Amino acid sequence: MNPSVREYQAKNVITFAKTNGPYGAFSNMAPEFNLFVNEINIQSSEILYQACRFPLFPNIQEEIVRTQNPMDAKKISRQYIQYSRQDWDNVKFKIMKWCLEVKLVQNFDKFSDILYSTDNKVIVEYSKKDTIWGATFKDKTTLVGKNALGRLLMELREKVKIKEITKSTVIFPPNIPAFLLFGNLIEEIRNDEYFILDLDEIYI
Repeated sequence: MNPSVREYQAKNVITFAKTNGPYGAFSNMAPEFNLFVNEINIQSSEILYQACRFPLFPNIQEEIVRTQNPMDAKKISRQYIQYSRQDWDNVKFKIMKWCLEVKLVQNFDKFSDILYSTDNKVIVEYSKKDTIWGATFKDKTTLVGKNALGRLLMELREKVKIKEITKSTVIFPPNIPAFLLFGNLIEEIRNDEYFILDLDEIYI
């Protein structure tokens, strides 16, 4: 994915910014969308995304994951920016796409309902300054930016509609080198019900 800059008429699109807005669930900062990766509980997709920036530094990943706060995770990530994986700019969109798929599959009913509620409308992350993941106001009626997050969400919505991704879908890690969490290769992701059923098989 190498998104180009686009313009959006604000009156014709769905925008999201803060987590407490009508579509706040689309924000990576949104609470109540917990993730479970490599048997590790992760508070939000933002924390997972930031941790993936430092695969060769499990101590930094641990500091990020332990915060349990996406804003703090982002601040920590900025402190260690020089230790980012060297190919970060080339793989960050792939990683974000994977993070969103994990968020969907492990919170399928709630997140898919919100995706469905947008019908076929364009989704735009509104930001005051970020024109890569979101878009900013060019004037009172026009948003301009790459809107990478909004476009990934629309792609995810389409996959749900055509049932390419369902509640039982297994999400495999992106095909990139050194995709690690705490020194271990990140494994395929399943929904939380899978783990409950798996435990039932052990203890029945």
